[in-house]
Amino acid sequence: MLALQKTSPAPGLTLADVAPPGPPGPGQALVQVLATGICGSDLHVDDWTPSYHFIAPRLPVTLGHEFVGRVHGGRLDGQRVVVRPSVVCGTCAACTAGQPDACETRTGLGMTRPGAFAPWVLVPERNCVPVPPGLPDALATLAEPLSIAWQALQVAGPVAGQRVLVMGPGTIGQGVALLARRAGAAQVVVSGFDDGPRLQALRDMGFDALVDVARQPLAEAVHPHTGGAPFDLVVEATGVPATITQALPLLRRRGALVVTGIHATPLPLDLTTLVRREQQLRGSFRPQEAAWPEVLAWLATEAETLAPMVSHVLPLARGLEGFALAHGKQATKVVLCPPAPTAPAEPAHG
Repeated sequence: MLALQKTSPAPGLTLADVAPPGPPGPGQALVQVLATGICGSDLHVDDWTPSYHFIAPRLPVTLGHEFVGRVHGGRLDGQRVVVRPSVVCGTCAACTAGQPDACETRTGLGMTRPGAFAPWVLVPERNCVPVPPGLPDALATLAEPLSIAWQALQVAGPVAGQRVLVMGPGTIGQGVALLARRAGAAQVVVSGFDDGPRLQALRDMGFDALVDVARQPLAEAVHPHTGGAPFDLVVEATGVPATITQALPLLRRRGALVVTGIHATPLPLDLTTLVRREQQLRGSFRPQEAAWPEVLAWLATEAETLAPMVSHVLPLARGLEGFALAHGKQATKVVLCPPAPTAPAEPAHG
């Protein structure tokens, strides 16, 4: 079967012909992939930035972790699902105590386990989350990045009546902006860097306080929208460390800056100013498992509003072209669709 893989610890990806997965074992589900989104993490793996060198021992590996598919066989036979890509170990103290959200020895679909830039993938059955009827496949692929946005707002706390700056207009930043508006934020400003298509997607979703810091410094760019008033909350979703030092002066005393981007390099930070202003720097990563059905329910009810988030749907065979579009910021979200298999049972018997 055709798969988009990371094959060596160096920049670049490969479209390869690989063996399909074998039949599912106990607790596994065989998923026919319908659509998979290209994530910012996939772009980092393509570039081979240091923050993703941890996958080197698992190469070659099929990428793809933002996906929707249909289960073949087993308890969920015929069910359309999205799949939580973070796979808990099941044997550590947290897992055996019934607290899988606290598992510290995880593996990841599309990183350290075979992913979904392929027609078929084996996954843990417990990671499958049913998709609401009527939600298009392309939008269902947004469940994973929007769950990250969901978690960022949980880490931030109540945002009703607050002024919010979202740095980074990618899928996670767009999700944060949408969720902050839904939660009653008094103002949502979103910044990007030479991000015309992604800022346009936000405009199409009803946002107008949008700034491009490729043309002027962040403080100058946001001033027409804030009049110089500080933000109560900043959410960083750029993956660019310098944006944090640019944003802290715009954050009010005792305000919070939530970091959800993954950074390729360390950040020098003036902690004295942060301490004296009693500002809070918080990290946000993955949501609790229980958040996924809530995110999917929200996606289903807001599908028409969120439609501009997906700009390109391409066949898997054009995957390298899709990555080029995403790297070049010519797309908002690129979704790849594998060819339909000739017979559902064929991959199961490889």
